[in-house]
Amino acid sequence: MKYYNKLIFDISEENRIGYSLEKKNLPKVHLPESLRRSQKAELPEVSEFDVVRHYTNVSQKNFGVETGFYPLGSCTMKYNPKINDELATLSGFSNIHPLQPVETVQGLLKIYHETQKILAEISGLKAYSLNPFAGAHGELSGLMIIKAYHQKNNDSKRNKIIVPDSAHGTNPASATVCGFEVVEIKSNPDGTVNLEALKAVLSDEIAGLMLTNPNTAGVFEKDICEVSRLVHEAGGLLYYDGANLNALLGKAKPGDMGFDITHINLHKTFSTPHGGGGPGSGPVGVIEKLVDFLPNPIVKEKDGFYYFEDSNDSIGALGLFYGNASVYIRAYVYLMTLGKEHMSDIGPLAVLNANYIKDSLKDLFVLPIDGHCMHEFVFDGLKDSSTGIKTLDLAKRLLDYGFHAPTIYFPLIFSQSMMIEPTEVESKETLDEFIEVMRKVAKEAIEDPEMVKTAPHNTIVRRLDEVKAARSPILKFKDIK
Repeated sequence: MKYYNKLIFDISEENRIGYSLEKKNLPKVHLPESLRRSQKAELPEVSEFDVVRHYTNVSQKNFGVETGFYPLGSCTMKYNPKINDELATLSGFSNIHPLQPVETVQGLLKIYHETQKILAEISGLKAYSLNPFAGAHGELSGLMIIKAYHQKNNDSKRNKIIVPDSAHGTNPASATVCGFEVVEIKSNPDGTVNLEALKAVLSDEIAGLMLTNPNTAGVFEKDICEVSRLVHEAGGLLYYDGANLNALLGKAKPGDMGFDITHINLHKTFSTPHGGGGPGSGPVGVIEKLVDFLPNPIVKEKDGFYYFEDSNDSIGALGLFYGNASVYIRAYVYLMTLGKEHMSDIGPLAVLNANYIKDSLKDLFVLPIDGHCMHEFVFDGLKDSSTGIKTLDLAKRLLDYGFHAPTIYFPLIFSQSMMIEPTEVESKETLDEFIEVMRKVAKEAIEDPEMVKTAPHNTIVRRLDEVKAARSPILKFKDIK
């Protein structure tokens, strides 16, 4: 089996051919000298069987939410029901070309239109644009809306965005990309907004505040209405990072909390998987006074006909076409399958699962925030740290037991953060198995710390030298020794 653990180039043999092309009497085409290769392409020479066996083995080395428990805090790795895939790959959807006339894609546009309406209802906002292609893309569009709104009001000195130190890392990054100056404020010990710190930075230069609720530590912002009042009275807008919306579905709406703009990660909250970097989707929604600033286009409907409409005050289109269609179809199927009557079951089940794991392990792991959490929670390392085991070691050891590691060293407000989010789809049996393994690893950390420090032991790739990988990355196969 070691043979098939090698890279495809390793099993290449000169003149071994794995394909055959039918001979055709096609006219010869002259290729300009400038377009010709000076050297033969470096391609592996392998049989068809070797290729099939190689990629089958590679696929079995992948880990995903369908492989095992994936408690990735702050990222909502939710199961994607197969009906979503089945309907999204219907030929009427998969064979559509983005440049087709709108009258030939009425079915898809109807799904877009209804998805816009459902998202507005769920979040308590007026309207949505499905144009952004990812969560961070949605963040950027929301910040562009904030900038456009203030410029429309001839208030161009508002060039600062407030971001709590417990926020998602994309928040300050998106604000900076949009040209804002980031003003970081210190949070309370539980990661919630410190009202006094907020008041201290509010001024006529503040364009808005970026926030998620529940926050990154899985705690609900109990003072959200006061936060909203303070920001609005200072002339700013309130932006909602929808990464943690899963905990609130059907129970609370960002719009009712005073948020003016929000993006929603459809590839997280509404089941489409997002591992491996995509596909993503980050539709952005706004209150009524900001509708004209939404990214172009918006899907509208009149007398049963669906069409695209642009706004002159729009921040423009963030992509050449209208978002990731396959993600919207999957999310729409998920939403329609649950229906309004079952949407409110999601948040409570996610909260129940998170609290069950937290309370089952808090005797062994440091719990920096006591009390009930929402959909996720944070441990701050082992209570018994006498053997020097760090959060990274615990995460690596979990891999040996078939679990994906939780998010580690985030949020930054704790030094040994391990953020766990089980989502509502996990059974009690799976949670119990995870709890059992976590307790076993905690015991190993005391009785056999060297084994934990050198983990993982059962994975295809052992522990990497992450510093060397960052400083001296190997980017080409031929450089591998």
